[in-house]
Amino acid sequence: MKKSGILHPGLCELLAATGHTDWITVCDSGFPVPIGPQRIDLALVSGIPTVLDVLRAVAAEFSLDRVIITQEMTEISPHYIDAIRDIVGDVRLEVMSHVEFKHLAAEARGTVRTGDATAYANIILVSG
Repeated sequence: MKKSGILHPGLCELLAATGHTDWITVCDSGFPVPIGPQRIDLALVSGIPTVLDVLRAVAAEFSLDRVIITQEMTEISPHYIDAIRDIVGDVRLEVMSHVEFKHLAAEARGTVRTGDATAYANIILVSG
């Protein structure tokens, strides 16, 4: 039995299967999860877990090349950007429109849905 780190078997499997330059979407509870990529639904209740909770866990054991956020996050939920930077350190943040983000999410290796209710709290994690 695994004693530490990410314990969710589906998320462990997704991270292990993700190769260099593949990407994973971590989204809020209202994001239109695309059909196609593997879906891991971690949403328990509104606000639990958050995108930041998942990012903290993933960043502790996953190599990140960059994190993609939306322009809308910079305008509507800028406090999230500071929190992301605190978690990922010097990892590059790339900004794109929410429309572009949704198109890119459709080609992700997988999508992790959270219970986050923060507007535009969606991120794409690109494997390093």
